[in-house]
Amino acid sequence: MNLKQSFRMAFKSIRSNRVRSLLTMLGIIIGVAAVIIMVSVVRGSNRHIKEYYERMGNNRITVSAEQWGGMDISQSLYDYCLSLGPLVYGVTPDITTEGPIIYRDKSTGDMENGSPSIKLGSVQYSLCNNFQIARGRDLCQMDIQSSQQVIILGARTAQYLFNYQNPVGKTVLLRGHPFEVVGVYQAKDPDSEYSMDNMAVVPYTLNRLLNRRDTVDSFTVRASSSETTAEVSSRVSGFLKGQIDTERGYFSVYSENQDMKASDDQNRMMSMVLGGIASISLLVGGIGIMNIMLVTVTERTREIGIRKAIGAKRKSILAQFLIEASVVCGVGGLLGIAIGVAGTLVAGQLILRAVVLPDLPMSAGAFLFSVAMGVGFGIYPAAKASKLQPVVALRAD
Repeated sequence: MNLKQSFRMAFKSIRSNRVRSLLTMLGIIIGVAAVIIMVSVVRGSNRHIKEYYERMGNNRITVSAEQWGGMDISQSLYDYCLSLGPLVYGVTPDITTEGPIIYRDKSTGDMENGSPSIKLGSVQYSLCNNFQIARGRDLCQMDIQSSQQVIILGARTAQYLFNYQNPVGKTVLLRGHPFEVVGVYQAKDPDSEYSMDNMAVVPYTLNRLLNRRDTVDSFTVRASSSETTAEVSSRVSGFLKGQIDTERGYFSVYSENQDMKASDDQNRMMSMVLGGIASISLLVGGIGIMNIMLVTVTERTREIGIRKAIGAKRKSILAQFLIEASVVCGVGGLLGIAIGVAGTLVAGQLILRAVVLPDLPMSAGAFLFSVAMGVGFGIYPAAKASKLQPVVALRAD
């Protein structure tokens, strides 16, 4: 019997017992679909987290440092970061203050998701935090040196206060002080409920005016690449250790790449656990395949005897039943992939609110694994069929 005829007989067997074949495939279908949906959603979640960090600005290092007694280390830290040359893209104070921004009869204190985050930074704030100017201009060195009361608005803050007007040149009030809007940042997180575009930036030299403080204790350093982030963190930590007496001050250096790596590890572990749980269904489906193939061997005992009596070889019988088991699992795998793709689209919208599709290699791997399971769990029934003696088989009812 040739290979083409073996496949034809396998499909004929499935068609003649449609309900039984479908029930046999059910474990494979559910297992493949579950693996695809779970792993795809976890990977989609991981991709969204990476995109979030990319929008925030990769390779950022958050530095907090203060020497009690009024000594300001901002200039020495800035000079040290400059001395690191190509390892560092930029460094900026990154101080936070509070208070609504008011324009005419509108106040950001009335925004649905809360007032914007007001940041005090330098001319390198945008570079360090991955913001781009959409309208107007960015902070300049003259703004910093002269403590100009100018403000750059985030896209969501500008949209709320000015709607479709151009904010550049308008005056807003921040904690009772007038500030001229000189620029608006491009939106980089428009769809998030608590968007990072809900913010504004003013010169850090206004720290005394807004926070009643002269010293700067919070900074953002941006390394040139993920490979250099750890080195820069180590060097900055060593520099601060030599500058600050821990009995009279404190410092901390933290890289957000650590959060991203931890998130990657967590998602990878979750993907493995969920994939393992879903694979149990595949195992149950494989046992079902073995069971039904044993039933098939019993039902077709006389057929096997007749074929062996007229000269069919043992390997031909073995191949026939292995092909039938593989075809059942293969068809179940294809149906599982189809359901998995549809389920991934639905789960992506419900959980991540985004279009998520399974990877082609993963889908192909799931199909090949289902076929391999058919071969693996079909070996015993096929071997049993091939070992039947013609005389014994022909006597069967």
